Amino acid sequence: MKTPNNRTRFFSIARIATAGLLISAAAVMAVILGTEALVTVGSPPSLVPQSVQYEPALAVDAAHPNVLAVGATDLIDFEACNAGDDTICGENLGEGFSGVYFSFDSGHTWIQPTYTGYSARFGINNSCLGVVGPDPGCTPDPHGPIGTLPWYYENGLISAGDSAVAFGPRPDANGNFSWTNGSRLYYANLVLNFAETFRGPVAVYVSRTDDVAAAAAGDKNAWMQPVLASKQNSSLFSDKDQIWADNAASSPFFGNVYISYTAFRSRNGSALPIMVSVSSDGGNTWTTKQVTQAATNAQHGFRQFTTIRTDSNGVVYLFFAHFGSGFAAIGTHAMVKSYDGGHTWTRPQDIISMNDACYNVDTFSGRCVEDGIAGARSDFTAAPNVDIANGAPTGTDATNEIVDAWVDGRFGLNNEKVMLSYSTNGGDSWSDPTAISSAGDRGFYAATGISPTGQELYLVYNAFITPYRTNTSDPRSLAGVVLHADIGADGAPTNWTELHRSPPGDPRGSGSDPFFTSELLGDYVYAIATSTYGAVVWNDARDAADCPAADAYRMSLRGGPFSPRPAPQQDCPSTFGNLDIFSWTSAP
Repeated sequence: MKTPNNRTRFFSIARIATAGLLISAAAVMAVILGTEALVTVGSPPSLVPQSVQYEPALAVDAAHPNVLAVGATDLIDFEACNAGDDTICGENLGEGFSGVYFSFDSGHTWIQPTYTGYSARFGINNSCLGVVGPDPGCTPDPHGPIGTLPWYYENGLISAGDSAVAFGPRPDANGNFSWTNGSRLYYANLVLNFAETFRGPVAVYVSRTDDVAAAAAGDKNAWMQPVLASKQNSSLFSDKDQIWADNAASSPFFGNVYISYTAFRSRNGSALPIMVSVSSDGGNTWTTKQVTQAATNAQHGFRQFTTIRTDSNGVVYLFFAHFGSGFAAIGTHAMVKSYDGGHTWTRPQDIISMNDACYNVDTFSGRCVEDGIAGARSDFTAAPNVDIANGAPTGTDATNEIVDAWVDGRFGLNNEKVMLSYSTNGGDSWSDPTAISSAGDRGFYAATGISPTGQELYLVYNAFITPYRTNTSDPRSLAGVVLHADIGADGAPTNWTELHRSPPGDPRGSGSDPFFTSELLGDYVYAIATSTYGAVVWNDARDAADCPAADAYRMSLRGGPFSPRPAPQQDCPSTFGNLDIFSWTSAP
């Protein structure tokens, strides 16, 4: 298991303009004191790909703000590289990879429960650990240990990442929602078929628990059976799901749950509508609506990457990235709204201009990369990440200010910036986008959280702090960065301060495809804010060792000198591939 890594750090705040005002030491300490912690505490540090975790999502229970949940793509239950062909790592044999983690102290410490399910962590007779050289290969254990969502194998399903989590109120026996009934955690994720359970290649399912303490303790029965939320057909690939529960008691649709996703209806990508599934009964049943047109072409562009939230009046806000044709095109953030609990939706409205940070397309993978050749994919870094000060859990004292953060490439290669815009009038108008990332940082996915009463703003982003590399041999550096701003009376974020910067790591040490042909850091980071503290999660490569044999192989795939495909457990340092999720909390 990975050793919990909790660090309390004190950081100096540079460039504080006192303007004659003396700030007491106690006040400064209250701002800059925070705790960093390892979230992925259950996985081993040196058994690739079981050491690979990325794409975290974070949720806070508004009624019990010390309770946090994280979902992430987690390969803890996959076979080791030495099983079967030693050069093939990360093949999915049917094991799930939607990991789950809990904190009951506002993010200071984390728990990853262990359940039972279809597992290649050890396999029958330890066959999934393998040996050096040829062996018969892995035979997964249908009742083995898993650190991922339970009840998927038993339902003919494979949990498959793109994790999204949200807390809402629990309904009573009559279907009435109240925080006095308790809280319900919703966990949406992409799902593959283990058997012929649903139509199409990929669907969105939802897991739920009303007892997070029991779920964290490893009680499989604390989770309800997974429920299909997307409306599937034989060719539908549902992708990039996000979830939100209306958690403000002032809302007429209090307790409603909303899932937004993109529906890939055609193999050639000519039909990509944005969809929303709505549940009004605690996630038992779902109704799906198409909220944008499906046409994807040079005239209409294409849509991807959604964020969904509600204000204190129950208005639902759905945001998505609207791109022109081609990955590098300038696009916009677009918004649709529902005033009736998701039954009907307004027409899409383009609200904020953006430029996706895609200047280089990798010759082997065909994906945009930001840090260098064979780097981590950077498609859609300019997608919106939105939060609303909706006054949860009561809805009182809400300002309903909306904040939107993203990474923008408008300033050119090696100058990618984290940008922020906000609205104080329900999205009718927006502030000019402002670059807020620290000097020298090349932003790589960002997220923001605004406190329920709209007074505090926290923002997290991953940053490359080395320029684009034209080879795989030069070191690269990645960090997680946390910023804070006060919200002024006019809604403008002020006094931006860098609260935390993680120890850097080399992203060349990441990767999770079967042959480790590229880096992979995933598409998400996440932030939340309560009335008393903020917390964030990010992808972290500090403990991932670079592997020269993997670097040479990756370069050879892109026209470099021939280099054979390595066997990572023999040819690489033991911690190659060890990608983690770390958190930071300002909670005292």
